[in-house]
Amino acid sequence: MDDIPPYPPIDPTTFDLIVIGTGLPESIIAAAASTASKSVLHLDPNPFYGSHFSSLPLADLPSFLSSHSTSPSPPGSASSDEHHDFSLLDLSTRPLYSSIDISSFSPDLLDQYSRKFNLDVAGPRVFFCADKSIELILNTGANQYMEFKSIDATFVGDNKGNLLNVPDSRAAIFKDKSLGLMEKNLLMRFFKLVQGHFAGEQDVKISDEDLQSPFVDFLNKMGLPPKIKSFILYAIAMEDYDQEDTGVCGDLLKTKDGINQLALYNASIGRFQNASGALLYPIYGQGELSQAFCRRAAVKGCTYVLRMPVTALLVDKDTGCYKGVRLTSGQDIFSQKLILDPTFKVTLPSGSSPSPPLQAKFPFFSPKDDRGKIVRGICITKASLKPDMSNFLVVYPPRSMFPEQVTSIRLLQIASNLAVCPPGMFVLYISALCNDDDQGKKLIHAVMNTLLTVPPPINSESNASAQSETTESGKPTLLWSALYSQELTLGQVDFICSTPMPDGKLNYDDLIDATVKLFKEIYPEDEFFPQTSSENHEHDGDGDGDGDVSLET
Repeated sequence: MDDIPPYPPIDPTTFDLIVIGTGLPESIIAAAASTASKSVLHLDPNPFYGSHFSSLPLADLPSFLSSHSTSPSPPGSASSDEHHDFSLLDLSTRPLYSSIDISSFSPDLLDQYSRKFNLDVAGPRVFFCADKSIELILNTGANQYMEFKSIDATFVGDNKGNLLNVPDSRAAIFKDKSLGLMEKNLLMRFFKLVQGHFAGEQDVKISDEDLQSPFVDFLNKMGLPPKIKSFILYAIAMEDYDQEDTGVCGDLLKTKDGINQLALYNASIGRFQNASGALLYPIYGQGELSQAFCRRAAVKGCTYVLRMPVTALLVDKDTGCYKGVRLTSGQDIFSQKLILDPTFKVTLPSGSSPSPPLQAKFPFFSPKDDRGKIVRGICITKASLKPDMSNFLVVYPPRSMFPEQVTSIRLLQIASNLAVCPPGMFVLYISALCNDDDQGKKLIHAVMNTLLTVPPPINSESNASAQSETTESGKPTLLWSALYSQELTLGQVDFICSTPMPDGKLNYDDLIDATVKLFKEIYPEDEFFPQTSSENHEHDGDGDGDGDVSLET
């Protein structure tokens, strides 16, 4: 950020809300507040939208990760010029990523196409066709700014490299050759029970006692074999932790929540005409989602300024209450409310002694609710993991790779037909929850070593293997990889609010819930995206009355 271009003064200088960071939660709140007729200033120190939810070119991803792996010193000039009414609190970023490991095995090839990649910082992510994020996109009209493509299939993997198709519908069960007749009958009977329960059929209704019991116990009660249980728990209900080990999973999934997830999966299959499966992925990457809500906010009058760091917060000397922000340009901007990207932290100027009111409030400026870590991996290859398929999800249930594996590992392969990489290449996103970096990287490496051929370093005898698409083993050859650990934090609601970071889930439902809750906390009298008939999908074209998403065939 050394070459910040000069900016003209922002006018007006007072807003209802200032939002710092254009990540997904911040962008949704900016759009919701603008829709509620609030004056909003949306700032981002980056030259692009999306922040930690962005999709970046290959050349830009390493520097972005590195810039958020250390804490830069707060600008010294921020606290040197005290206003007679305000105290200045320095604003800087705290490290979010650690153990960053970037490897390139074919740099000459990749350098040619560096700008043709759109790599998700917070992958793997997908949308269920009937989940809350799709409903929000439709209800707010953000769908007019995005296009999607269906994910072809979901598989369950093992440590031998096998990828077993997940039978997620009655038709899929009949076609699945890996299931025996008894397994098919048990699975069909289970799905029929779940469908009957939601249809209100009294003779097949699941009892209240069973609904409150652990889902894994209910599956055992139904007599489902281990393979089928694993499919349901980890590839359809998408649970993270081993549900049969209470030592590592203190909060077991209840049957009620498990069958709700099955209902979501079932409702997602076939919801949209061109989407054969339950899952969607946005063309150009997940960063499109933040941009769609920023565009929605701009239409409603939100003011946007990128490449504009905020150096300090302005707080009242007498009351300790927030009043505004100081920009890197030196201008002071005031607002009633402030929303911060959670990587920001507030510090007292060195050597300063805060007033008693500020001293009492200061502990609330930077609390963080850390919830462990997630390790993410991105791999680039020139061949698909399955030669006949481009875009698909693979789930590795707990203990499927090695006995110590207590969390699911998820892998999403995306091809060039989703405009995330050059033609003939594939991007693999891998993630796993963990307690520490070493544990997490062990999980990611286990999947990489099972599915891919990792060539020797480029300074070894020959780099020929890096140029070939596959080896004699049939495994795709790795061209490039990035592994990094990310802290998990929840948002904070106080007189200064921060949003949640990208979580370890496959979809955005929990983040949407947290964002809606945050909006209602700061604006309890305002409706979250009120629907008006005059603006209902005004540019949707051929969408029907229920709303539609643009799907590429």
